[in-house]
Amino acid sequence: MTVPDSVPPPVARTLTLLPRQPSRAALPRLIATDLDGTLLRANGTVSPRTAAALAAAARAGIEVLFVTGRPARWVAPLREHAHGGLAICGNGASVIDLRRGGALLAARPLPVGNALALIAALRAVAPGVTFAVERLGGIHYATGYPPLHEEDPTVVGVTPVEELLADDSPYAGQPLLKLLAHHRTLGPDAFLALARSVAAGRGEITRSSPTALLEISGPGVSKASTLALHCARRGITAQQVVAFGDMPNDLEMLGWAGRAYAMANAHPAVLAGTARRTASHQEDGVAVVIERLLARG
Repeated sequence: MTVPDSVPPPVARTLTLLPRQPSRAALPRLIATDLDGTLLRANGTVSPRTAAALAAAARAGIEVLFVTGRPARWVAPLREHAHGGLAICGNGASVIDLRRGGALLAARPLPVGNALALIAALRAVAPGVTFAVERLGGIHYATGYPPLHEEDPTVVGVTPVEELLADDSPYAGQPLLKLLAHHRTLGPDAFLALARSVAAGRGEITRSSPTALLEISGPGVSKASTLALHCARRGITAQQVVAFGDMPNDLEMLGWAGRAYAMANAHPAVLAGTARRTASHQEDGVAVVIERLLARG
C-alpha cells in the first residue's frame, strides 16, 4: 500500500525520564525496649524527648512494648508510655495489661521442684548465697537475704527459703515468677558463670543488677522467648521488631530481633554481642533511633 504524499510523517515523541525515587524503608511493627539502663534515665524517669519519640512511634502505628526484668508492680507507674498497653515482666515470666491496672495475661512460672534443686546446687558451689522468692503478689525474703529492693529497705529475710516454697506456704497459690540469688562477695559475672555451670537445664539464669544478684526463671523462659510468643500471636516477624537493651538479661532478645541496639552504657557482653549502637540512656539513645526510623520511614 502506498501512503499519499499529503499524509505528514509521524511526529517524534520525546520521553522525559524522571529520576528514580528511593524507596522508603518499611517501619518496624514493634519496638521492644528494656527499661532500667535503656529507656529510663538514671533517676528512673522517661525524659521528655523519649516520651515524645514513643508517642510518635505509636501514632505511626508501631506497638511499644516494655520488656523488662522488673516485676509488674514496678512497671505500672510507666503505663502512659507503653502505647501498646502491654508489658513483658520478670524477664519473660509474665505478660501484663497496663490498661487494666497491670492485670496478668499470661504467666510462665518456675516449677517449685526446679527452684529447690537450683537452691541446693547454688549452696554447694557458692556458700553464703541467700535467696528471695518473687511471686505474683510480691517478693518474699528468705533467711539472710539483704534489703536490696525498693519495697522494704530495712528488713532482712528470716524465713528459710524452703518454707517460702512449701506447699502449705500462704503464697503457694501464686505463680513462682522468679527466684533471686544474692552473694555478698562474689563478682557479678563470676557468680553468673558459676550458677550457669550447675543449672543443668532446670532454669534460665541471668542478671541485670550491678551487684551479684542473679535472676532465675523457668526453663526456656527469657525476654526473647516471651517476646517471640507475643509477636507470633500478632503475626509479627522478628525482622519487624526493633529492640533495645543494656544488660546480660537482654542478650537473647537483642539476638532475636531483626534490628537490635546496644546502649552506649551497656555491659561489655552486650556491646560485644550486638552490632548496632546508640547513645546512652542518659542521652536518650532509644529516642535517637526512633526519631531516625520515623524520619526514614
